Amino acid sequence: MTTETDDGPGDTRAADGEALGPELFAERDGVRLCYQALGDPAWPTVLLVGGLGASMDWWPADLCVALSEGGRRVVRYDHRDTGRSTTGVAGEPAYTARDLLEDPLVILDDLDVDRAHLVGLSMGGGIAQELAVEHPDRVASLTLMSTSPALDRRDDTALPGPAPELSGLWDGSATGPGEAAATEASVREDRLLTGGGHFDEARTRAIARRAVRRSADPAAAANHAAVASGLPVRGALSEIRVPTLVVHGDRDPLFPGHGARLAAEIPGARLLVLHRTGHQVPPPQTWDRLLPALLEHTA
Repeated sequence: MTTETDDGPGDTRAADGEALGPELFAERDGVRLCYQALGDPAWPTVLLVGGLGASMDWWPADLCVALSEGGRRVVRYDHRDTGRSTTGVAGEPAYTARDLLEDPLVILDDLDVDRAHLVGLSMGGGIAQELAVEHPDRVASLTLMSTSPALDRRDDTALPGPAPELSGLWDGSATGPGEAAATEASVREDRLLTGGGHFDEARTRAIARRAVRRSADPAAAANHAAVASGLPVRGALSEIRVPTLVVHGDRDPLFPGHGARLAAEIPGARLLVLHRTGHQVPPPQTWDRLLPALLEHTA
């Protein structure tokens, strides 16, 4: 474990990050993964796994603090090609989806944590499902937010597709060079993904600006969508044996209705539907329902 605190763009004393402490680095095979950990190491560890192209900034610090105040050790991290983790050339991913899957284990090993409660959002929810079947001994529970089945299902009925207004959202045409353009593109994406639900533009813009400023190259985050699959994950949703909470917004335009289908396929899973919520980290307006459910689930 290495620690860095400086006055550059990665300074965690900046607004919203300082409450979570210094940025730490886990290293393996020449790859550095940046993370933050908040709370007593003796508490249950909750590892937050973000979505496609998302740095840890998109897990809001006030949500992390609220979870920690409930007696949880909360860990968030930058995926490869985001934030201050190892970043390559945009358009040339030097890793596979399998590497993204294994990275959370690198973080846990660096923290000497045998088992953690995984909270995965969107792509992170897929990673969490896969870890639950590939490394069940490392997973204490799953919380799957705004995500879709990543493993084989008993029900082969097709799942509903994305809303038409999301067409072309990730083709890169709306992103120009520079910090301002990258920030605006992130705000536009978040606005569309809320599906007309809770959207706080000022809050989103502050997170987007911080994420862009922390990133070695914001354009490299698009590499996640271009990675090769790598060694395939073998398993089915019916094989997941850890306690599972599925959290899904009733206005999710990317995975409409997928949460209910996901919960139905995982043995014993519970479903929490959040109203006026789209494809997003649950906004503060939902925390009166989310936090008690999450703290109970990870007790």
